[in-house]
Amino acid sequence: MKNIYLILILIYSTFTSQAQIQGYGLNDVVDDFTVTDIHGDEHNLYTYTAEGKYIFIDFSFTTCGPCQLTAPIFNEFYDKYGCNSGDIICLSIFGINNDHDTDVEAFENAYGGSFNHAPAVSIDGGATPVDSNFNPYQYPTVCLINPNNQIIELDIWPIGDIDDLEATFPVDFNPEIIDCSTIGINDLEQTALFSIYPNPFDGKQFTIKLNNSNFADVSIHNILGEKIHSLVVTETTQIINTNLITGTYFVTVQTIDRTTTHKLIVN
Repeated sequence: MKNIYLILILIYSTFTSQAQIQGYGLNDVVDDFTVTDIHGDEHNLYTYTAEGKYIFIDFSFTTCGPCQLTAPIFNEFYDKYGCNSGDIICLSIFGINNDHDTDVEAFENAYGGSFNHAPAVSIDGGATPVDSNFNPYQYPTVCLINPNNQIIELDIWPIGDIDDLEATFPVDFNPEIIDCSTIGINDLEQTALFSIYPNPFDGKQFTIKLNNSNFADVSIHNILGEKIHSLVVTETTQIINTNLITGTYFVTVQTIDRTTTHKLIVN
């Protein structure tokens, strides 16, 4: 399957050789921006760069075929380098095609793959002005911004696997590979809407812990985006009984003011 994806991407690249950022030239300092992802978390570019981070921005839209092919690769890259907890920040911007939070969430569920998913921003979270400012010529376009706020890659393409993203690292940049599952639970709970454990689990029973809430709507989707289970949680910590077969699922929790999705794995 990976070889088929690569062939399709290479064919696409033949017809989109001009695909690049049009709003800036190489090494230009880019404008600051603040966006809110589909799970309600805020991201500010200059805050990340001030911390010495390198920022990979993926410009996409939900009905774009090549975007659907590269989404799991971008997410694998995000997952490999610590889910934005390390030296690399990944953001997906869906600002060109009237894609709302629900559209982007469905896209991620359907095409995002079995990895942790990079924060994705729809037009609801301010993606449109960012897209307009960078002005990609084609989609997907992935660019790279360094800690000096300079755009040092206008278009990373083709993207057949994460090696193509890693090939753009500056010669003196050696980011640490971080297993997302090793990120401290206390650190995660400060920002996460909820946590689930054990994860992976046996498909029969897991526990959901709400942070700063004791009521939420919970739904479980399979990797195709189909809802297979839903319930209302009325306790801060509640055991969830399921009958799931081996595979990857996505648990979405919605409170009165936020919605967040976590990956759930059944061994």
